[in-house]
Amino acid sequence: MKACVPLIVAMLCGLAWAGNLESCASRCNENFNRDAACQCDRRCPYHDDCCADYEHLCAAEEGPPEPKAFLDLEDETPASHLYSAPSSCQGRCREDYDKHLACHCNDRCQEFGDCCEDFDSVCGDHEGFSHSSDAVTKEELQSISETIYRVDINKAQKKDIVINSQNHISQSETGNQVDRCPEPLFTYVNEKLFSKPTYAAFINLLNNYQRATGLGEHFSAQQMEEQDIFLREVMKTAVMKELYGFLHHQNRYSSEQEFVDDLENMWFGLYSRGNGERDSSGFEHVFSGEVKKGKVVGFHNWIRFYLQEKKGLLDYYSHNYDGPWDSYPDVLAMQFNWDGYYKEVGSVFIGSSPEFEFALYSLCFITRPGKKCHLSLGGYPLAIQTYTWDKTTYGNGKKYIATAYVVSSTH
Repeated sequence: MKACVPLIVAMLCGLAWAGNLESCASRCNENFNRDAACQCDRRCPYHDDCCADYEHLCAAEEGPPEPKAFLDLEDETPASHLYSAPSSCQGRCREDYDKHLACHCNDRCQEFGDCCEDFDSVCGDHEGFSHSSDAVTKEELQSISETIYRVDINKAQKKDIVINSQNHISQSETGNQVDRCPEPLFTYVNEKLFSKPTYAAFINLLNNYQRATGLGEHFSAQQMEEQDIFLREVMKTAVMKELYGFLHHQNRYSSEQEFVDDLENMWFGLYSRGNGERDSSGFEHVFSGEVKKGKVVGFHNWIRFYLQEKKGLLDYYSHNYDGPWDSYPDVLAMQFNWDGYYKEVGSVFIGSSPEFEFALYSLCFITRPGKKCHLSLGGYPLAIQTYTWDKTTYGNGKKYIATAYVVSSTH
């Protein structure tokens, strides 16, 4: 019996240690702990991974939190430390694939588009790698984005949309949650646009999701068919044909069907943002919008915004950026309340077709996953930031889209 005592003590200590990793008790101001279920460091409020008792135990003794990192037009600080795993190839060339890492340095990372940013410079010829002919240059991205911009025949014309942007605020004021705009953002939208096949297919998808994270998504056969219809319709457009042709030329896809299958997985594949439920996808997050921990996350689509505003479910508060374009698509970064939940900064294209946004976000996720992607639209610079979802993967370690949105074009 005495021999069992140390074992029992060890088990109890182990349980206490594990329980402690779900609380901030004695953990305030600690460094990030990868093994913990939740965090207690000063950055956890901005990564949405604080323990439930963080505010009670740590916030008072820590004083004001660190200033929020300036994310240009968007407030979408990544919601998980999984986004910020080691991001360099220093000392990692030819390492085995590890699904827990944010980027990779093996001889297949270029094939899957998940190499670390310094892969070429660190793991060049001297390590036995040849510099990939598949690497897409900034100039190539700017060229294909201009082509996509030019062939988007389904975009709104100036006469189709009238917006009333009203009050402009500074970046520092975006967290104030003050409604400075008494009128709706959209004064007029020509809803004949919505009868176009890609618009109609897109709109049919928007009511297929539960916006609260933690509630699992379950699709009917009809809803699954609506996903397929959307992909079929966008692939008929010149926008998506140009994108596929570009990626095929870059040796990213050998056939259009392979491309479509990958789009379906990366955009519509389900993963868990909370409570272990398959409750989210890239498409839901980016285009339909979600609510997590009392705030709006994602929601980067003008059509969704207009339809919710028309129903009285969305209240436009202000904007902190209006792009240089004098036609559509334009870019607006704004603040709004969505049926009781606040969005501090939500950047959207205004007047773009569904296939245009789907193409640009896909282009950037495939060629610059987890990085700022520099494009050019109508002669003006623009950038898109994507993040990969790294907790779960599909296929042979491929990553789902966590989010994608417009950011500043500064380098």
